[in-house]
Amino acid sequence: MSFLFDESYYKIGKNGVSPAQNMCAYLGGSAIQTVGDNPVTAYRQLVQQYAKDVNGNTVAPKVAVGEANATFRANPIGASLSGLWPRLIGVLLKRVPKFGFLLGYSHFVGEGTPGFAAATCASICSAPFINPVRLVEKQQRAYFKQTGQAKPVGEILRESAAKNFLPLFRGTIPLMGHSLASAMLGLVGQPRLQKYVQKELGASGSLSGTATNLVASAVVSPIYVVVTNPLSRLEVIMQTNSLKGNSIFTVAALKELSTDVAKFGLAGIFRGQGIGIAKAIVSLTLFHEGRIFITNQFKQHNLKKLEP
Repeated sequence: MSFLFDESYYKIGKNGVSPAQNMCAYLGGSAIQTVGDNPVTAYRQLVQQYAKDVNGNTVAPKVAVGEANATFRANPIGASLSGLWPRLIGVLLKRVPKFGFLLGYSHFVGEGTPGFAAATCASICSAPFINPVRLVEKQQRAYFKQTGQAKPVGEILRESAAKNFLPLFRGTIPLMGHSLASAMLGLVGQPRLQKYVQKELGASGSLSGTATNLVASAVVSPIYVVVTNPLSRLEVIMQTNSLKGNSIFTVAALKELSTDVAKFGLAGIFRGQGIGIAKAIVSLTLFHEGRIFITNQFKQHNLKKLEP
């Protein structure tokens, strides 16, 4: 953390902002994204969590969707807000490590914008910091599914403490793959694609910056969902079982997923895919719109400071 006391961290770079301001812009974009997409995120995870009935048997995807719909109809506000506070706290607990590695690596190697090597470094190194927060989110939604109320974070932590906090790291391996795809496509690929779309279409005035952002997100998101949906299912399987019970490891989760596929075909592995694509488009667009807006505010502030 010594870099926080380094003057260069607060020095304005060629891009018009300092590394500290750049980090704030990324975190601010994440906060805007988190609030905006939480209802879609909650619904998607409920669809995945309802993949099993009360007896632990896998059910048809249509049944899971029906159960998720019933939960939202019964308590639309509560369901939409479920897991929001852990996710907002996670903007710090999850995004600071990921963005720290991403932007830090880029700054260290002299990249103007994060590249694929930075994305790989960030995804692998940040996963152990991110996983506990994701587990708390999923535990809360699993509890909400059963009781209609969010499970207190303190209770989740006490149950984990009884097993030396090891349950907090369930699902770390699939998370690394999920995080890598997210960083490669969302943090590196989408901005590059947006610049290309902006150059080809935006320059003519036919599309605004927001529109090109949406177009880039709409192109990247289906690829992202196809790659990450199976990994997300593995996370749900490993992180939503009782913390008091035995852990479900990656191999066992893969067997459960393969059973799902054998019974229901690709619909089994891609539960919630349709809503997942919608979520990805909304999330990615909100994140980059927020990040760009905050970055521009910093640039204007920095320019005013330079005025005589």
